[in-house]
Amino acid sequence: MANAAKEFRLAFIGLGVMGFPMAGHLQQKGYQVTVYNRSADKAAAWVAQYGGESAATPAQAARQADMVMLCVGNDDDVRSVVYGDNGVLSGMKSGALLIDHTTASADLARELAEVCKTKNIGFLDAPVSGGQAGAQNGQLTIMVGGEAVHFSKAETVLQSYAKSCRLLGAAGAGQLAKMVNQICIAGVVQGLSEALHFATQAGLDVKSVLDVISKGAAQSWQMENRGYTMVDGQFNFGFAVDWMRKDLGITLQEARRNGAQLPLTALVDQFYAEVQAQGGGRFDTSSLITRFKSATKAT
Repeated sequence: MANAAKEFRLAFIGLGVMGFPMAGHLQQKGYQVTVYNRSADKAAAWVAQYGGESAATPAQAARQADMVMLCVGNDDDVRSVVYGDNGVLSGMKSGALLIDHTTASADLARELAEVCKTKNIGFLDAPVSGGQAGAQNGQLTIMVGGEAVHFSKAETVLQSYAKSCRLLGAAGAGQLAKMVNQICIAGVVQGLSEALHFATQAGLDVKSVLDVISKGAAQSWQMENRGYTMVDGQFNFGFAVDWMRKDLGITLQEARRNGAQLPLTALVDQFYAEVQAQGGGRFDTSSLITRFKSATKAT
């Protein structure tokens, strides 16, 4: 595999808190990686840490690459690095594969799949879950939409930073699955916030309560990984409220289209808006609990 990796050229576009370590895992696995980032300083820092190369434009990064990975902010960001003279599609060779790790709309995934097909380029929408820690530790969950032939080509490469990677359907299925993921997270974090608020108001030793209930049916990833830090008022653990609101906005728009009823998700989205209004847009998603703390201080 190491020898095969050396002959396999990759490009990675977007070196944020997720993309920076994800691209690093690829380089460490022996792939030849060329990176592009809107801030050239971040690309230079990545090369200094991992090796590989950087390029001045997405098109230059994608030139001669067998696979191009994207991990940027939203639909508009994806289009800005895909289309145009400097976009990856202007540099990609026939037979290459474009993989979008951005959490974006299912409509965009379908659009890119069709455009890529006209250029004999494969496409997978492959949003990830696991947060900054998952990216750093190579333990992400990847939800994939696209054709099986393209997934079979990409799976081994994607496993460089994944603990779970699964094809879930045609183009757009990965993005739809990520919406399901975000619906679940929103509900669980709100429930955990209410529970911790209740325990505090009841005069309980909240951390002792967490120790007990985390061994029973109430256990969740959020409880295990964020419960104690929520009690301590620590909200600097990666995935920000601003990004969660972007994701929930995409989800609620899709629900209006497909007829799904998401009353709790819509409510939690508004609660996150309150956190933003309080200046917590860059807090991680567990900061929902700050709404209760602010209300308690007000009374």
